[in-house]
Amino acid sequence: MGPIRGFKRRKKVEKVDQNAPLPSMRSQPLPLDWWDDFSKRITGPLSQSKDSAKFESIFKISRKTFNYICSLVKEEMMAKPANFMDINGKLLSLNDRVAVALRRLSSGESLSAVGDLLGINQSTVAQITWRFVEAMEERGLHHLHWPSTEAEMKEIKSKFEKIRGLPNCCGTIDTTHVMMCLSSIDRSNNVWCDREKSHSMILQAIVDPEMRFRDIVAGWPGSLSDSLVLKSSSFFKLSEEGKRLNGKQIKLSDGTELREYIVGDVGFPLLPWLLTPYQGQEPF
Repeated sequence: MGPIRGFKRRKKVEKVDQNAPLPSMRSQPLPLDWWDDFSKRITGPLSQSKDSAKFESIFKISRKTFNYICSLVKEEMMAKPANFMDINGKLLSLNDRVAVALRRLSSGESLSAVGDLLGINQSTVAQITWRFVEAMEERGLHHLHWPSTEAEMKEIKSKFEKIRGLPNCCGTIDTTHVMMCLSSIDRSNNVWCDREKSHSMILQAIVDPEMRFRDIVAGWPGSLSDSLVLKSSSFFKLSEEGKRLNGKQIKLSDGTELREYIVGDVGFPLLPWLLTPYQGQEPF
């Protein structure tokens, strides 16, 4: 029922003792940052929750990037039905879910290991991780692209020359091994066994001067060489066909023309568009 017309509610005026001390701000506990609580699951109550280095060592990214990733995947990660909870029945927040997925993906630890560490059922870890991967494929794929304009490539080449003295360089290539938990009894898993006798999957990446991914290849068994993975990639095919690294050539001081190229270590083949370290002997 609405207010009665003509009725005016009198405001109650509280008397204030002018001599009374002001309430102490210290008596009001500050709200905990999400990382304060989550870090204790990993390192215990004595953790330095504000330590950014610790955050980055666990998730391999900065807090700023973490927040941005959360904003990208929020809709998919929080979509119903997905009442993900920890073993105590506490509903996992968006930050919790992204952290669980990043921990699983960046560490290579098993579902059970991640679950035990964070107090979450391993099936929940699996579901959260898969949902995160699908969300990133949907929302974040636009960040992964080869430079599409001459101006963008020119800026990349300029930065490489400035920081490394490499004129007309367009990127650097390398591989890493993503650890996998496979049975050593099953001989069919031997193809995934790398030089370290661990089961792994190869990730090949080309990055720019600011360490942004520009091209990736993933999924090949850890037993394969870097050279073979490269030659099996679409980047290799496009470069060999002259559809990539086909921009303007520059003329060096001695008159030599230098085309666009990327650089890699000794695990990669020496190609017209891929420079690797010199392995011969210096002339006397």
